[in-house]
Amino acid sequence: MASTMENQNLITCATIKWGNLYSADDVNRLFRSVKRNTRKNLRFYCMTESASGLDPDIIWLPLKEQSYECRMLEAQKSAYHKRGALRKVALFNPEIYSENDSAVLILDVDVLIVDEIDSLFDYAPGQVAMRKPFGSNPRPFSFGQGSIIKLEPKLHGFLYRNMANMPEKMVALANGSEQSYTSIVSAAHGVLSLYPENWIISFKYHCRPKKPLNFLKNPALPAGAKVVCFHGKPDIREAVKGYSDDFWGMSRPAPWISDYWG
Repeated sequence: MASTMENQNLITCATIKWGNLYSADDVNRLFRSVKRNTRKNLRFYCMTESASGLDPDIIWLPLKEQSYECRMLEAQKSAYHKRGALRKVALFNPEIYSENDSAVLILDVDVLIVDEIDSLFDYAPGQVAMRKPFGSNPRPFSFGQGSIIKLEPKLHGFLYRNMANMPEKMVALANGSEQSYTSIVSAAHGVLSLYPENWIISFKYHCRPKKPLNFLKNPALPAGAKVVCFHGKPDIREAVKGYSDDFWGMSRPAPWISDYWG
C-alpha cells in the first residue's frame, strides 16, 4: 500500500539532449520549470553525453549508441524526413527506468512549461498520450505531435522493441519522423490518446499573431495553455527578444516568456 501511495505522488519526466544545439543550462531550466508546476515529488531523467553542468537532482542517463542505431540512421538517409529525432526512441526503453516509474512524461528540451502539468502526467491511464499535430496536413503524416509524450514503460515497451528489432521497417513506416513513428505504432496497438488541444500549444500557431498582424502585435499566451512548444524558428531565446530573420515569419518580442523560462 505504501508503494502504491508513493507512486501516486510521483511524477517522472525525461528528456534527451545530444550535440551542442542545447546546453546543460537549457536542461536545468526545463527541470526547474517542471518542478515549479507540479505538486508531486519529481524524478527527472536526462539522457545526454555528459552529466557536466546538470543540476545534481537530475538523474543522468549516459547517452549510449543503441544496438539498432547504425541501421536506423542508415535507413533514415533515404527517408522523407532525413533529420527526424529518432534518437529519442532510446527513452522508450523500459530498462532505463525505476520500478516505481509507472508512467513517464517525455519532454523536448525546448518546451516552455507555463502551468501545472500533473494533469498531463495523469491523463489517459494505460495509454500513450500526445497532442494532435499543430498543422492540418503534417508532413510526413502523423497522428500526434512529439514535443510531449506520456507513456507507461511496462505497458508500452513495444515502442522500443519494434525499432530495436526492425529499424529499417519502422523508419520506412514513419518516413523518418519520431512523432510519426510513436503515434502510428501506438495507434496500431490501440493505445493512442490525444491531449486536449488547448493544453499544449505552438508559439508560432497560437501565440504569435497571424500575418500581417504579427508586424503590429506582440505574441500573447492563450488562456488554458500548460505547455508552449517551439518548433523551427523562432526558438525560445529568439522569441523573447523578437525575431526578424524571416520577413513573413517575424515575431515581435515576447518578454512574458522569461517569467516561465528560468
